[in-house]
Amino acid sequence: MRESDVKAAYEFTPGKLPLLVSIPHAGTALTPEVEAGLNDAARPLPDTDWHIPRLYEFVQALGASVLVGNYSRMVIDLNRPADDKPLYATATTGLYPDTLFDGTPTFLPGKTPSAQQRKSALDNIWQPYHQQLQTELERLKAEHGYALLFDAHSIASRIPRLFEGKLPDLNLGTNGGRSCDALIEEHLVACMANQKPFSWVANGRFKGGYITRAYGNPAQGVHAVQLELAQCNYMDEQAPFGWRYDRAAQLQPLLEELIHTMLTGARQIA
Repeated sequence: MRESDVKAAYEFTPGKLPLLVSIPHAGTALTPEVEAGLNDAARPLPDTDWHIPRLYEFVQALGASVLVGNYSRMVIDLNRPADDKPLYATATTGLYPDTLFDGTPTFLPGKTPSAQQRKSALDNIWQPYHQQLQTELERLKAEHGYALLFDAHSIASRIPRLFEGKLPDLNLGTNGGRSCDALIEEHLVACMANQKPFSWVANGRFKGGYITRAYGNPAQGVHAVQLELAQCNYMDEQAPFGWRYDRAAQLQPLLEELIHTMLTGARQIA
């Protein structure tokens, strides 16, 4: 990857609230070597967090900062640690996914990117995204006295390799209560419990990935949560992964309520 491509690693919009919404897995850009090596099952990029920027487009109007990764997780996964240490004891995918979520190989035989190509992705895609994330959290904390990080994700509702049965609609992760203040988590849980259309769980199969775990530090004034959405609630889960207007229209008001709830909880402990 050329040095001139570094700015294309992400799109960033600064805001006025003490809130950064991170969307690391919506990107679909590929490096030439990854694009050339993908097998037929991987070419539709099935493990993408499809339409998440659109689903959360309301946060910019509210005044939140927004950081969106441009590259596909098939190139490098922005929600995994740079040392590729596994986040879960159960089945998962790594920094450089060699398999899809269902266990299918990502690349054709002999077409896996080289160590040098992967190091380039780390330097030119992963590092810039995390540098911008850190810089913005530091700015928010300096300006407001604290910073909130909402890491937005989605996943197919049924993936037998990763979890049994159907995933709950809303999957809140706070790293087992370690990535945000307990009052913020309590408010978010109450918000989910006080609505009926969508099933939910807190710290179930998805407790928060690397971003939530690495940056959430309540003692230092940074409160981070991850929300993993079952994709059936706003899109078709089969290619071409179409947006569902009717379902999204039901889900978006709840997402906005969760964002407001996080902001309210943070103000109470500030």
